[in-house]
Parts: sequence; structure tokens; C-alpha cells
Amino acid sequence: MKEKKILGEERRDLILDWLKSSGEPITGSELASKTNVSRQVIVGDITLLKAKNEPIIATSQGYMYLNQPSPTTIYERTVACYHPPEKAEEELNLLVDHGVTVKDVKIEHPVYGDLTASIMVSNRKEVKQFMDKVKSTNAAFLSELTDGIHLHTITARSEDLLDEAIRALKQAHFLIEQ
Repeated sequence: MKEKKILGEERRDLILDWLKSSGEPITGSELASKTNVSRQVIVGDITLLKAKNEPIIATSQGYMYLNQPSPTTIYERTVACYHPPEKAEEELNLLVDHGVTVKDVKIEHPVYGDLTASIMVSNRKEVKQFMDKVKSTNAAFLSELTDGIHLHTITARSEDLLDEAIRALKQAHFLIEQ
């Protein structure tokens, strides 16, 4: 016997609860399976939840609820980088190895203006998952649209960690000097 679909608002409330209580991303397919609807319905639900200002982001590993920051201060910087696509994994590993989270990648597109994509990697396992997803989907990196030039928003629990990560980017010749 087929499970019954969970409808509308009840389904969105459940999705929100699951995302809030999970420390890991949840894929659209997993949410679809749990609620007996299609993945496309879940995409619509996520859009509706975002329209209600729920802090949900789509990462390469699935959807995540951005919990309000804990009392610990998180420091953030934007860095300008340059490298060919085959160096992306090396760059991300270098950053996470210095205790940094890579939140996103941004480029300036000549037609669309600023384009930003969430990355949200904090360790080598997450970098590997991100890279595996890029490879398995044959996706292009945003930076390929700008010949390797891109920005990253990076965060860490201290200014020192950010400084060390930036020095490492410079030493690896990934940093664009200002």
C-alpha cells in the first residue's frame, strides 16, 4: 500500500522541523521520500519557506537551515582569487585546513551582474563531497565564466585563522593582490 502524501502547510512545517533539527544537509530527494511527494514539490516548498524569510540555503550536499549564530563571534572576509578549474579542490582544501569555512563563490558576470553560489564547506570531507557532486553532474565552476577570477566569503572563529588562510592563499598564488 502506498504511503499517503503529506500536504501543503503540514509538509512545509515538517520540512522546517527536520532542517532545524539536522546538523547535516538534507537532500531534496530525502525530503521528497519522507513526505511522499516529488523532488520538484520540495523545491517549491523550499522556495515558499525562503519567501517567509526562513534562513534555508541550498548547498551541494542538500538543504540546510542556518541556525542563528551562537554567542561565539564569527569573523568574515571576502577574498579575491584566481586559478584554473583543476586547482579548485586544492584551493578549498587549503582554506578548510586553516580552520576556515568557505561560504560561497561570487563572480561578476558581464550580463547578469554579481552571481553568488553557496559552497558551505568547512573540512576536507565536505570539500570532497562538493567536488564529487561537481564531477558527477558535469557542472562548471562559476569561475570558468570569468577565466578563473572569483571571490569567496570565508568565515572563522578568529581573525588569526582568517589571516593565516589568506597568507596561505597568497603563498599558493591563488590570491589576487589589491
